[in-house]
Amino acid sequence: MTIFFNLIITGVEFIGGILSGSLALLSDAAHNLSDVLALIFGYLGERVSERKPDLEYSFGLKRFEVITAVVNALALCGVGIFIVYEAFLRWRNPVEVNLGLMLPIALVGLAGNVLSILVLGRGDKRLNVRAAFMHLLYDAVSSVAVIISGIVMLYTHAYWLDALVSIFIVVLIGVSSFDILLDAMRIILQVAPKHIDTQSVFERIVDTSGADNVHGLHIWSVSSSEVFLSCHICMNRDSAEVDADRIIRDVNAMLAEQFGITHTTIQVEAGDFCLVGDNGCCNKEP
Repeated sequence: MTIFFNLIITGVEFIGGILSGSLALLSDAAHNLSDVLALIFGYLGERVSERKPDLEYSFGLKRFEVITAVVNALALCGVGIFIVYEAFLRWRNPVEVNLGLMLPIALVGLAGNVLSILVLGRGDKRLNVRAAFMHLLYDAVSSVAVIISGIVMLYTHAYWLDALVSIFIVVLIGVSSFDILLDAMRIILQVAPKHIDTQSVFERIVDTSGADNVHGLHIWSVSSSEVFLSCHICMNRDSAEVDADRIIRDVNAMLAEQFGITHTTIQVEAGDFCLVGDNGCCNKEP
C-alpha cells in the first residue's frame, strides 16, 4: 500500500512541477520516486533475504538486504546531483512559478508522505526498511519546505526561493544517503557493529570462562539484525580440568543476555590441543 501511495504522489508532483514551473516540486517528485524505489527494493530485499541457508549459501541471502540499501542510497545521490544542476540554472535565471497549482499539489504530497510513514512504521531496525523509512521521512520534511517557500513566494514573488528550497532538499538527500551507506559499508567490510563494544565482549568472555586468554575473536554482521561471533578460548591447563561444554554454554548465555549475540562458534583449547610452544593454545595473542 505504501508503494502505491508514493507512486501516485510521484506522478502528481512530476506533472504539477512541469505545469507550475516549480523546480522544488520537481525535486520533491524525484525524491518521491526514490522513495518508490526504496520501498520496492526493500520489499524484494526482505523476500530474498528470507531464503533459508543451505550447504552452498550457508548464510542464506541475508546480505541482499545490504545491497538494496546501497542501491537506494546511491539512487538518492544521483537525484541530488540532478537537482543541484537544475537549481544552479534556476538561481541564475529565476522562473515564475504557478503557486495556485504548486501549493495544493505540495500539500497532497505531504499528506501522502505522512500516511506512508504511519503505514511503514518507525520501529523496524532492518537496514533496508530503515532506508525506506528515512526516504519517506526526509521527503515529508522537503514537502514542508516546498509548502513554506510557496507561501512566501505568494506574497513576495521571490521566485529564487524555488531554487534555494531545491538545494535544501539535496542536503536532506545527502544526509539520509550518507548514514545508510556508512551502516551498509560496516556490514560489507565485516566491521564489528557500532553498538557492540568489542573490548567489553573480550573481557566478559575471559571473565565468564575463566580463560587465560581469548584469541581469534571476530564479531561481524551479515545483515542489520544478526550479529555473529567466533573465538578461541585458551584455558592453558590440563584438558581433564576443563569442562568445554560448560564453558561454551556459559559464554553463549552471557553473550545472548548482555550483547544480544546468539550466533556463535566457540572453540575451547586446553592441554595439548595445538602443541604450540609450552602449552596447548593455538595462539597466545588476542
